[in-house]
Amino acid sequence: MSQLKDTEHIEYIDGSLKLIVSDSHTFGTDALLLAAFSAPKRKNKVCDFGTGCGIIPFYWLREGVEKVHGVELQELACDQLTRSIEINSLEERFSLFHSDLRELKDKLQAGTFDLITMNPPYTAEGHGILSKTSADKIARHETNLELSDVFTSASRLLKFGGRMCICLRPERLTEAMCEMRNAKIEPKRLRFVSQRNGKAPWLFLLEGKKGRNPGLIVEKELHIENPDGTQSEEMLKIIGNYKK
Repeated sequence: MSQLKDTEHIEYIDGSLKLIVSDSHTFGTDALLLAAFSAPKRKNKVCDFGTGCGIIPFYWLREGVEKVHGVELQELACDQLTRSIEINSLEERFSLFHSDLRELKDKLQAGTFDLITMNPPYTAEGHGILSKTSADKIARHETNLELSDVFTSASRLLKFGGRMCICLRPERLTEAMCEMRNAKIEPKRLRFVSQRNGKAPWLFLLEGKKGRNPGLIVEKELHIENPDGTQSEEMLKIIGNYKK
């Protein structure tokens, strides 16, 4: 096994898949929800933008997707994820690209992807208090790219009818839909997420399809917990056989 650094540990996505996470490059519930919401088919050509520690592609691999792609700008995240790929012998199934999303023209073929996902920075540029570390700033704030960049890059890579899935805070829903449409990706499916029934949503999951006609389906709200605070049946299904 590749040597773990002081701030790193292994988390098991299932009984066999081992993912290296660290203080700087880890994941939360939102990433698991997005991975499940996107639900690619086994032979789909799929890519996760800003993949970080790689949780979304690893989730897809757990669910049986044959081959995955990930794009990540931060060098330390790429090093961490490369070692996760190595310890699982996934070199033939996981293609990682150390790149800016806006500079993928010569690295990934246009018009060929069935699905692209991204868990983008939640805070728009000029809003909120900036995080202290550079990794957190890039992950949580639009200091390096904007939503328009994300959708423009995705639109170029997606085939006609290909899907783009994201998650964001509800206050940015209108912005996300507008930018998605500007990139010729039509919002088609929306789901809100709340901690439990009766609580205001803290997240939305949005799917758009390249080149499709208007028509939005709003799905039943997803609850993380039951009224008694235990995890909901749907959340347990999403988590699956996962443990630290």
